[in-house]
Amino acid sequence: MNATSVFGAVHLGHLVIETDRFADWRRFGTDAIGMHHDDLDTGLMRFRLDDRECRFLLRRGPAEDVVATGWHVDDHAAFEQIEARVRAHGVPVAEGTAEEAKQRGVERLLRFPGPKGITQEICTTPVRSAEPLDMLASGWVTGDAGMGHVAITSTRPALMHGYFDTVFDARLTDYIDETISGVKLKIRFLRVNERHHSLAIAAVRGLPIDPVRTRVQHLNIQAASLDDLARSYQRVHELGFDMALSVGQHTNDKELSYYARTPSGFEWEVGWNPIVIDESTWEPGTHQGISVWGHTPVGQTIIDRLDRFRLGVRSLAHPERTVPALSGAGIPDD
Repeated sequence: MNATSVFGAVHLGHLVIETDRFADWRRFGTDAIGMHHDDLDTGLMRFRLDDRECRFLLRRGPAEDVVATGWHVDDHAAFEQIEARVRAHGVPVAEGTAEEAKQRGVERLLRFPGPKGITQEICTTPVRSAEPLDMLASGWVTGDAGMGHVAITSTRPALMHGYFDTVFDARLTDYIDETISGVKLKIRFLRVNERHHSLAIAAVRGLPIDPVRTRVQHLNIQAASLDDLARSYQRVHELGFDMALSVGQHTNDKELSYYARTPSGFEWEVGWNPIVIDESTWEPGTHQGISVWGHTPVGQTIIDRLDRFRLGVRSLAHPERTVPALSGAGIPDD
């Protein structure tokens, strides 16, 4: 690692979700997944996983999607280094207002454009809440690994990889090759700290457009115990929320998990016990298939959507939004 690298100082800190389905989201997040919930006003609410004031900020709007990814940066020096990188590439940077920072429970907030139209936010000095957690789960694994990961489908995976390498010094952890309904997917997993991955980028080949409506295919949070995973899985079923994939275990990070469908349509993975990367010994490899066992499709999943896109909408191709100035060069498309 060179002296100017910010690897290890960056952690997935919060996500901003835009939705008009507040009642459904409150029930999903609180009663099914088991997070702590706070109402800020009629147009804003938050979920907490730990002592930080905000992990998920939900605001009213039509997107029904994740609209911003928030990265906590350990110190002001690394924060300013990332800011300088983005500005040096001619990409506009906007300072968050005091109110926006307060909503996210942070001291400093900057935002700039990201791939697929997902705004990237960097922040420092999270505010710790004095209010005890009131949630069904016993806890969630955050800390140095950040709060989980985000998975994105892309027709331009090399550009997306280049972006996160340029901005955050992201490292390639490994690949998974998977074929679904005749469509070949190559999924690359990127890490910015000890978590196996904070970003998963699925390259969609053989399709003219991205088969997933939302910018984010799924997001992940890590349960503190196997009992928490099992109980939340049961609550999702009992409360009538759609399940996308049943409990299974991944080939690469060995995480046990399931995927539920959120009120906004993208998927929400609850996982438990993934491996932690040892930087001194880790070498990237390729795994065949996403699961060792389980993860059986339940109802309509990405498999169904891939079939529909293969057969019906080739005339609707449109370019994927990228940020060329930050997307680097020389990263193979594999």
